[in-house]
Amino acid sequence: MSGTSRTTVPYQPALDGVRALAVAAVLAFHGGVAALPGGFLGVDAFFVLSGFLITSLLLAEHRDTGRVDLVAFWGRRVRRLLPALLLVLLVVLLVSRKLMPGTELGALRWDALAALGYAANWRMANRDGDYFAATGSPSPLQHTWSLGIEEQFYLLWPLLLIVLLGWAARRGSGLNRRGRTAVLLVALVGAAGSALAAAVLFAPGAVDRVYYGTDTRAVALLVGAALAVLLARVHAASRVLAAEHGAGDPGGERYLRGGRAAGRRARHPVLGALALAGAVLTGWFWATADGGDAWLYRGGLTAAALAVAAVIAHATVAPASPTARLLALAPLVRLGRISYGVYLWHWPLFQWLTAERTGLTGIALLAARCAVTLAAATGSYLLVERPIRRAGRLPRPAPALAGTAVAGVAAVAVLGTVPPASAPRPAIALDAPTAGAAGSPTPVPPVRRPGRKPGGPRIAFLGDSVSWSLGTYLPKQEKLAVSVRAVQGCGIARLPELRYIGEPHPNYPGCEHWDDRWRRGVGADDPDVAVILLDRWELMDRKLDGRWQHVGEPAFDRYLADELDRAVGIASARGARVALLTAPYTRRAERPDGGLWPEDDAARVDAWNRLLGAAAKRHGATVLDLNRRVCPEGRFTWEAGGVRVRSDGLHFTPEGVQQWIAPWLLPQLYRLAVRGA
Repeated sequence: MSGTSRTTVPYQPALDGVRALAVAAVLAFHGGVAALPGGFLGVDAFFVLSGFLITSLLLAEHRDTGRVDLVAFWGRRVRRLLPALLLVLLVVLLVSRKLMPGTELGALRWDALAALGYAANWRMANRDGDYFAATGSPSPLQHTWSLGIEEQFYLLWPLLLIVLLGWAARRGSGLNRRGRTAVLLVALVGAAGSALAAAVLFAPGAVDRVYYGTDTRAVALLVGAALAVLLARVHAASRVLAAEHGAGDPGGERYLRGGRAAGRRARHPVLGALALAGAVLTGWFWATADGGDAWLYRGGLTAAALAVAAVIAHATVAPASPTARLLALAPLVRLGRISYGVYLWHWPLFQWLTAERTGLTGIALLAARCAVTLAAATGSYLLVERPIRRAGRLPRPAPALAGTAVAGVAAVAVLGTVPPASAPRPAIALDAPTAGAAGSPTPVPPVRRPGRKPGGPRIAFLGDSVSWSLGTYLPKQEKLAVSVRAVQGCGIARLPELRYIGEPHPNYPGCEHWDDRWRRGVGADDPDVAVILLDRWELMDRKLDGRWQHVGEPAFDRYLADELDRAVGIASARGARVALLTAPYTRRAERPDGGLWPEDDAARVDAWNRLLGAAAKRHGATVLDLNRRVCPEGRFTWEAGGVRVRSDGLHFTPEGVQQWIAPWLLPQLYRLAVRGA
C-alpha cells in the first residue's frame, strides 16, 4: 500500500480531549465505578466524533480535488485500525487458551473471526446459541462490536457520499450547495431512521439486538456526519465572503488569513450555550443511564449524540473558547492520542486482571487495570500504530504482508481455540470388597424391578447445567447405565423475573415446564437411582410477591421447598431411590469492582443445602455431600485431590469428574441401586 497525497482537515487538540473523556467513561463503567453507570455511552461519543471527522475529510477532499479516492481512503483506515487490532486478537487468542475454560473456546473462535471481519456487533447480538458461552464470563473480544459498526460505516458511507456529490456535481461544479444539502438530508433521514428502528425493535427481554445492531446504533455516526456538513457549509460561506472582500485586492490573501484568525477569536454565544447544555446532558446521561433502559432506545441515544455534537461543534468553530481550551488540556490530549489502543486493550486486560489473580478489589484493582492498560496502549501506539501511520510509502510487499497477517490470526483463531483433548476415562471399581474373597469384590445380582427385565442398575441425572456437566463427563461403566436428563439453563425455580450477574435475565424457553420434562425423562429411563443436582438458578435473586428475594429468606425458602418436594416426587414416581447432591460453592464471575455476585455467595449455597437436607428427611431421600468433595476446605477452590475440578467456577471439568468425583460418587450410587436386589 503506497502513501498518497491527500487533503486533510486541521488538527484540533480539543477533539483528542473528546476521545479521552469518552474512553475514560468506558474504563470507569467497566471498572465498576458506581458514579458512572452510563459510562458505556462513551462509545456513542466516539461514534459522533468518527462520523464528524470521516465526513469532514471526505468533503474536504472532494472540495479540493473534485473527487474522493476510495482506495486511498480505505487504505488509510486499514493502516490506522488493522495492525493494532491484529496484535490484540493474537494476544487474546494465545492467552485465552491458558485462561479460558475449554467449553468456551469454541465461542471465542467465532468471536475472533467476527472481529477480524468487522462483524463483531452482529456476532454479539446473536451469541446465545451456545449455553456455556451465553451464560459464561463475557467474551474478551466483546468490545470489538463497536469497531464493527464503525468499519461498516467507513465502508458504506463514502460510497453513498460519492454518489450524492457526483449527482450534485453534474448540476454544478465542485462541492456546491446542492451537494451539501443532499448529503445533509440523507444523514438526517438516516439518523431519524436509525432512531426509529431502535424504538421499534427494542424489547425489554432482548436488548442485545438493539444495543449491537448497526441499524439501531448508526444514529450517532450520522449525527456526526450531519454536523460535518453543517460546518462545511459555514466554512464555505466564510471562504466566499473572504474572496469577495479580497477580489482584485493585493491584500485579499492577507484578509483571508486575517479572517481566519479573527474567526478564531470570534464569540459564538448561542453555540457556546448549546455546548454547555450538551456537556451537562452528557454528564447526566453518563451518571444515570442503564443499558436496559427503554427510554435510551426511544430517543435517549439520539439525545446523547446531539449533546456530544454540540460540544464538538463549539470546540471546532471556536478553538479559543473555554470549551476548546478545556478539552485541549495536555493530559486529555495525550490520552486521546492513544485512546484507540486503550479501548482495544482495556477489556481483555480487565477480564484477566481479576481480584482473585491480583488480590486487589475496588479502587486499587481499577488503578492496577488502568495502569496496565495504559502501558499496553502506549506500547502499541509507539511500536505499531504510529510507525505504520507515519510511513510515507510502505514497501511493495505490504499488501501481501497484511494479508498474511490476517490469515495468520485467522488460523490461530481456528486452530488455537480447539479444546485440549480429554484423557481416557478411567474405569471405576463399583462393588465394595468383602472379607469373603480376600479383598476381591463380591458379585452382586442384577437389579430386579416389577415389570422390568433383570439387568444392570440404571442411574438418571436430573437438574441444570452443573448436573449435565457431571453426568456427561462420567466414565462409562459396564455395570451401570447412566442417562443425563439435566437441562442446561433450567433449575426448578420458575419465577420469571430474575437477576443474573447483576442484570435482568429471563428464564430460558421451556424452563417453566421443567416438571413435564422431568416426568418424560423418568418415564423413558425408569431409573433405579435418580440423582438431583441443582445450583445456580435456585441461588439467584427472583421477584416473589412483588419484591426481590433469594434463598435464605423465609418466604422464598417456602417457595423453593414446595418446588423441591415436587422434584423429589417426580424423580421417585416409578420407585427410584433419590440421591440429592449438595451444591458446591461457586465463583462464576466477578463484579467489575472485583467482588462476587450474590449468586456466588457461600451463605446462599449453605441455605440451599439446608433445604436439601430437610427435603431428604421428608421424603426418605439420600443426601450425598458433593460440596465437601469438591470444596474439601470448606470454601471455593478450583482444584481438589490434585485435579482441576471446575472449568469456569461453576461447571465441572472432564478430568475433575473422572479422576476425583466419579471414584467417590459412582460406588455410592451403585450401592443405592442394588440395595435389596
